[in-house]
Amino acid sequence: MFATIKKCALLIMVAHISVFAQTDSISSLRLEPVTISRFHVSDSLLDAPAAIGVVSSADLKRNNNVDISPAINRISGVLMQSGSLNTNRISIRGIGARTPFGTNKIRAFYGNIPLTSGDSETTIEDIDVEIINKVEIIKGPLSSVYGSGLGGAILIDPKVSGPNGNSGRISSTVGSFGLLKNTATYSLDSKNGSLNIGYHRLESDGWRQNSKYKREGVTLAGELFRRQNSKLTYFGNYTYLKAFIPSSIDKATFDDNPQNAAATWLASKGFEQYDSWIGGLSYDWKVYNSISNATSVFVNHKKSDEPRPFDILRQNTTGYGARTQFTGNIFKGVSFLAGMEFFRDGFKGKNLENLYQDNNGNGSLAGAQLSGSEQDRTIVNAFAQLRATLSKKFEVQAGLNFNKTSFGLDTTFPAEAISSEDYSYDGIWSPQLSFLYKPSELQTIYVSASRGFSMPAIEETLTPNGTINPNIKPENGYNLEIGGKFFLLDRKLFAEISVYRMSIKDLLVAQRVGDDQYVGVNAGETLHQGIEVSGQYAIAISKSVSLRPFANISFGEYKFEEFLNNDIDYSGNKLTGVPSTTANAGLSLNAGGLYLLTDFRYVDEIPLNDANSLYNDSYRVWNAKAGYKFVLFTDAFMELFGGVNNIGDEKYASMILPNATAPNGNPRYYYPGMPVNYFGGLSFNCNF
Repeated sequence: MFATIKKCALLIMVAHISVFAQTDSISSLRLEPVTISRFHVSDSLLDAPAAIGVVSSADLKRNNNVDISPAINRISGVLMQSGSLNTNRISIRGIGARTPFGTNKIRAFYGNIPLTSGDSETTIEDIDVEIINKVEIIKGPLSSVYGSGLGGAILIDPKVSGPNGNSGRISSTVGSFGLLKNTATYSLDSKNGSLNIGYHRLESDGWRQNSKYKREGVTLAGELFRRQNSKLTYFGNYTYLKAFIPSSIDKATFDDNPQNAAATWLASKGFEQYDSWIGGLSYDWKVYNSISNATSVFVNHKKSDEPRPFDILRQNTTGYGARTQFTGNIFKGVSFLAGMEFFRDGFKGKNLENLYQDNNGNGSLAGAQLSGSEQDRTIVNAFAQLRATLSKKFEVQAGLNFNKTSFGLDTTFPAEAISSEDYSYDGIWSPQLSFLYKPSELQTIYVSASRGFSMPAIEETLTPNGTINPNIKPENGYNLEIGGKFFLLDRKLFAEISVYRMSIKDLLVAQRVGDDQYVGVNAGETLHQGIEVSGQYAIAISKSVSLRPFANISFGEYKFEEFLNNDIDYSGNKLTGVPSTTANAGLSLNAGGLYLLTDFRYVDEIPLNDANSLYNDSYRVWNAKAGYKFVLFTDAFMELFGGVNNIGDEKYASMILPNATAPNGNPRYYYPGMPVNYFGGLSFNCNF
């Protein structure tokens, strides 16, 4: 840890030297303070006593307008591994790194609507980046408002209106490996309401075998009945997806033929296909003087079909819920936020035989039913936050979250196994306390302590024979964080640093007992501690030319404090699936309508298993994009752009499968990253 601190200090010194060396070319360009979600007790990033990464709409479009992972990965301490467009895992400060597939331990919201299922799974990669206004990533259990998840929360803010009046936009992107994306949006904004509707279609042949991808989506958002003290906001999104799955591969295949799919997935032509809908309404109104309320209702549905080599999984999931929240001032200098959230979802699922080996090379073929089940989960969150200004320089913020989770499991097939079970966890209280010191209006230093938790997925609560194990406990941990946010050099430089330490108990370990069957065990404790440093700088070279470099780095120590699994002691080993160091750097150069964007990312080696006997190699990836924006005629604008990803053609694993096992002794740990690839496109905007 001390070596890490020395590295961090050296980085800060170098950054200051480079900053002051460029002061001669600076004119009047300044960085603006960032506004964050109105669901925080404060809407200023500077005044939030937490490490919050903000991804703007412009950041989301720095790449090919297709993949959200490059933008998410530019936030220090956040790692979004991508095996393909539909196979991803997000971890924050090492939380969630050992999850075999997908993302859990992190809650996500689309506006007011939870994207995290009742089974703790989060999917954000199927939302079109071109209809997102911004993304906020709260690192660690520092927000009682969003459920006090161990990893934190991801808040996706959808676009609800365009500029005043009518506007339309169409865009098209083409690229390597058959990439084609078309998008059309229309916006209407008036005094009484707004409308933003968008459609996108995305296709790719993929660069690996069995990786063809197709997605279509329609998004609707806006506001109605705008008044001085009230408004109604609506959201809706429909997505259709069919994505073939090449799956992970072993070391020999990764080295020699990374474009190959896993043999069984290729033979079965495995894929996932689903239709999903989410929708919600939110009513905001002023209750009395300084007291306001926001109440929302939401519903979601997903129907999926996933043929895999070992079976065919079919699921039908429906969820619904409501959330209400009051904000206001108790008296001068004291503001509050308090509310409740109710969420319930359930699914009906069945597993069928996959007879692909008897289908004459035509891929998957459904056979007899193997099993059937129905599950439901009910979650109730109550939350409150208080902000008290003690003086011009000091303030204190406190929060409290209460969670009550219950679930039911019905086995519906085969007949001899029919059963019904219900279970409820004890209520969990999660407090948070922060102190904020402001040396000036543009600088803050904070100290924060908080508790977080993570509910197990239903599958992790089951015994090998499929019954509920009442001994499984939620993971829980305490986080201590010290940080600072600073505007410097007449607001031309914004720098942020955070130092954190989190200890997690009752670590849930997924033990594999079948091809797609895992059982959970509370097997130990982990330690997550590290330092994150980031900075961005604005340079006005001339009246029409500006340069904005940025850089961030994250040093972490993630390890098992106590970990005994299958009578093997892994205590002291590095935590599986997470690098100790990640770094990002880049710049934006704007000259009139011309622009150049570059990004560099470094990811340290990653332990592949709990024994730390194998590591994924470190890697470095360069991306670049250039474009030209110009006026066609009055109120009509066009943009032409092109870019290159993985400029150096780095050979690397963009995602790994932690603790992969294989009966033949060749575990399939690796999802190979894309080789060098190219893209280009255009967009046309018109205001009516």
